[in-house]
Amino acid sequence: MNKPLYYPKIPDSRDFPLGKCIAFEKLDGTNVHFDWNREHGWHAFGTRRDWFSWDQHGLELFEEIHPELNQLAFAFTQTLAEGLQAKFVTDSRCSSWTEVRCFGEYFGPSSFAGRHRADEEKRVVLFDVEADGRLLDPFEFVELFRELPIARVVYQGKFSGSFTEAVRAGRFNVGEGVICKCGQRGNVHMAKIKTNAYLARLQESFGDKWREYWE
Repeated sequence: MNKPLYYPKIPDSRDFPLGKCIAFEKLDGTNVHFDWNREHGWHAFGTRRDWFSWDQHGLELFEEIHPELNQLAFAFTQTLAEGLQAKFVTDSRCSSWTEVRCFGEYFGPSSFAGRHRADEEKRVVLFDVEADGRLLDPFEFVELFRELPIARVVYQGKFSGSFTEAVRAGRFNVGEGVICKCGQRGNVHMAKIKTNAYLARLQESFGDKWREYWE
């Protein structure tokens, strides 16, 4: 059942290409995925590191292993499942896709460093889609799914050192930071930039262990 990673670790910005990019708000929650195909519809889901069947057995096993994520199936069904499937079935731009993996962030109002409060309502926000094994171009992603709950676009323009410093200084009204993306379908470059305020919060909350929560 386990697999190394369903979604890659995102590096920092030191090697990110200069030029046109799009930056999304980096939400502070748990990275999750949902798998769809043209024959069976929604058939699997999981976290960045695991996979479960989208059926009663898989849902029960997931909640047993991840009790802190016990609202995931409900949150996805309520906010994204129907709208995404309608897009895949009716939009001509998606008509050639046979296998789709949707990546999202699961979080609540007080989620922090991947930890969630049990008494809070959670939601799932879409941040990437993989069609037949290739991640969509980030601009294509926004164009296709802008009417659904997707990660907020906070910047479109040239990537530069001054932009990086502006993010760190908190000038884009984001809690954790941003994810910058550029490239073409199947060859998407990504980088994360976190705010100085988020770093300070980690250090205050976790002391010498803050680096364990920085990634």
